[in-house]
Amino acid sequence: MARRVFYSFHYKVDNARASQIRNIGVVEGNKPASDNDWEAVKKGGEKSIQKWIDDQLNGRSCCMVLIGKETAGRKWINYEIEKSWNDGKGVLGIYIHNLKDLDGNQTTKGKNPFEDFTMKRDGKKLSSIVKAYDPPYTDSKKVYSYISENLSDWIEEAVTIRNNY
Repeated sequence: MARRVFYSFHYKVDNARASQIRNIGVVEGNKPASDNDWEAVKKGGEKSIQKWIDDQLNGRSCCMVLIGKETAGRKWINYEIEKSWNDGKGVLGIYIHNLKDLDGNQTTKGKNPFEDFTMKRDGKKLSSIVKAYDPPYTDSKKVYSYISENLSDWIEEAVTIRNNY
């Protein structure tokens, strides 16, 4: 049975790259919000956005952060990471900068978003606990294949890491 996963990513700049990961099909992901749906959620303000995220995270076993050039430090991505971890969900990151967007462009590698979190329990950085995978290729097709081949194992490992922490 496929894990139910929440995808966290910077919608505006990484939606096309995120769609590629969503389409791999080894996990059951949250339903993507269309541009119109997301605009309606945003118009409702911060409480509306938080409720939408909370509803999307409900019933998921893992939060997969798709790390692009501008992912780290974004308010709602940070909220998704913190809420997922605090709710006992597995958390992992995948660098997606070398996947091509709809215009055929790649981008530069972004900062690890887990660096911004320090564990209260032991003072460790979340980045020392949660894994962020960086496919060892620059060719977009090879990056996609590498992610596709490893994704289900990475998710299981993230759930195990969280359960053992």
